[in-house]
Amino acid sequence: MTEDASAEATDPYRLPDAEADQLLATAPWKRYVVVGDSLAEGLGEATPGYANLPWADRTRDALTRRQPGLAYLNVGLRDLIASEVRERQLDRALEFGPDLAAVVCGGNDLLRPTVDLDAVEADLDAIVGGLRATGATVVTFCLMNIISAIPELAALSDNMQGLNERVRLVSDRHGALVVDMWSHPACAEKSMYSSDLLHSSMRGHALLASETIRRLGRHLASD
Repeated sequence: MTEDASAEATDPYRLPDAEADQLLATAPWKRYVVVGDSLAEGLGEATPGYANLPWADRTRDALTRRQPGLAYLNVGLRDLIASEVRERQLDRALEFGPDLAAVVCGGNDLLRPTVDLDAVEADLDAIVGGLRATGATVVTFCLMNIISAIPELAALSDNMQGLNERVRLVSDRHGALVVDMWSHPACAEKSMYSSDLLHSSMRGHALLASETIRRLGRHLASD
């Protein structure tokens, strides 16, 4: 049975495959690793008219069209805070020998009774710095602005924007590429999120993949 992706095909924010292929035409990467929490793992509710395919797998598929022998490892796991991602996943990611790495963590730290953004930044620094030290291209991710769709969550704004700022600082420090969805216009649409208000929907995953590929494309063009 063919999966219905009718809405995805007409989503104005989704990057068509042909455009993705153009952006990645000179992509050199052959070993792609993803580390992090539930967003890295790929959790999210189905969205009618969108393929049930998380952002990291969508990015893998686009890269594989350029490099058919691409090796891919996703060690992302739900519920982990940044220190746990560092402790449980960094060594495994380094052993894989990636030339491209995606790092998604810190969001679960905001759900703890006490939020220590300095500690999160230190863990992010170790993860991103460790991967960059091998020569890998590293992509990091800012949180989506769910508050623009659900104003009742406004109390989370300071910590969410604080985490995003730490992600940008660490990325600047190590020369990582940031995918910053905070101001993306689609973030104001509830269809971007699962009903638990913690995870992206499959539409959210589709658009996150699009922005990831666009960011990689800008990086390639600048080189």
